[in-house]
Amino acid sequence: MSSFFIPVLFIIVFIYGIVKKVKPYDAFTDGAKGAIPFVTTLFPFLVSIFVLTELFDKSGLSDILVNFLAPFFNFFGVPKELCKLLLIKPFSGSGSLAVVSDIYNIYGVDSYLSRCASVIYGSSETVFYIAAVYFAKAKTKKLLTPIIISLVASFFSSVFACFICLIL
Repeated sequence: MSSFFIPVLFIIVFIYGIVKKVKPYDAFTDGAKGAIPFVTTLFPFLVSIFVLTELFDKSGLSDILVNFLAPFFNFFGVPKELCKLLLIKPFSGSGSLAVVSDIYNIYGVDSYLSRCASVIYGSSETVFYIAAVYFAKAKTKKLLTPIIISLVASFFSSVFACFICLIL
């Protein structure tokens, strides 16, 4: 049944466009043509995020930061083993997925740490990636306030995730 969803949706949109007297193919090609400049605008932001994320991990700075911030995270109920996930997640979805996989391999998939890691991974977003995508197109370049708000919200969602996993 789900294999029919995309073709049916495509047909519905096509018919809707014809009813509204819009040329669907022309609208599609105009949209695709508009995407090319957006991608070229977005590309430098994404490259910088990917390079900085890799440098953060490979340089050992992430391990130093984990050891430094572990008492702070522990105060809020986040185990030290999850600190690296909390630090990587705002920068890289694939990097944080690798951390979650490591937690699964070390502690097992049914452990408290693995449950917390799963909920943290699923309930937070790659803040800097989203900021790069959004601010590449936005006219304003005031990044600091929305990024701080997003990071604080991400942190508290992680704290709440650990609390929920603890009581369940």
